[in-house]
Amino acid sequence: MFFDETKVFLKAGNGGDGCMSFLRQKYMPKGGPNGGNGGKGGDLILQADENVSDLRNYHFKKHWKAKNGEPGRGSDQNGRGGDPCVLKVPMGTEVREMHSGDLICELLVHDQEILLLEGGKGGRGNATFKSSINQTPRQFTEGKIGMEGEYKFTLKTIADIGLVGFPNAGKSTLLNVMSNATPKIDSYPFTTLVPTVGVIDYPDEFKTLTMADVPGLIEGAAENRGLGHRFLRHVERCQLLLFLLDLAATDGRNPCDDFEHLRNELIEYDPSLGQKPFLVAGNKIDEESTDQYVREFNQRFPGIEIIPISAVLEENISLLRKKLIEELN
Repeated sequence: MFFDETKVFLKAGNGGDGCMSFLRQKYMPKGGPNGGNGGKGGDLILQADENVSDLRNYHFKKHWKAKNGEPGRGSDQNGRGGDPCVLKVPMGTEVREMHSGDLICELLVHDQEILLLEGGKGGRGNATFKSSINQTPRQFTEGKIGMEGEYKFTLKTIADIGLVGFPNAGKSTLLNVMSNATPKIDSYPFTTLVPTVGVIDYPDEFKTLTMADVPGLIEGAAENRGLGHRFLRHVERCQLLLFLLDLAATDGRNPCDDFEHLRNELIEYDPSLGQKPFLVAGNKIDEESTDQYVREFNQRFPGIEIIPISAVLEENISLLRKKLIEELN
């Protein structure tokens, strides 16, 4: 299972209480105050980690708490501060307040840290209240309560290229051919149920590009039909969209109509996705009757170039690789 959304309850540590104590030694029956301060509660910190792939750690364990500060002791001993609780999340994680829905932060870069909840301050021991007019203070303060809250973690995949298409268009096959990724490949729709990110290597340019294979969309995805919103959010952060059309019309759909539907679904979900640069590739040119769909596409969308490819036979893959890096440069 791939977990890209979860709800959690988080709490920072409480501060330790201050201590009320007086020095009592031989020949010093009435020593001064020596109660120490309480330790500060541990903070709750979020850290982005490129080695964490999803939010499964927080799906099965919903409550996370930092350590409390220790109370102060006599002999002017201050309590130890509580250990922080560091939660490692995948890059691209969005954190929202559970009830209001307000965006708190986003973690986009490896090792980025966010102080989400601050631990409570430690209480004051009675030694800190000593003065010339109060030489035997008996007052002390309790530690402050640490911050807490309920939050919603949402993962949005970070990649240079978002691979978008209907089920059975050959997206996983294309990703497998072009990159080091090994997604599950089969001949039935919705083989891919989770986003897969592959790295496309350009050794001559000394560059690499990342491509995300988003699970197949269906009509009405923008209205959250199927798993629409869960899939569409993974293309929000992509710099370039690659629409992959099935020129063989395997499921009886016209690939030109598919392109219109895909564009409309993205724009209805988020109008800014309609402004992103994109390329169009037509897959399965090794099948019969693909030429007629290429001609129809050129007639219906004269300003848009379609790149005919065959992912299985690796035809025109080098041309597609070249177009991708040119568009991103």
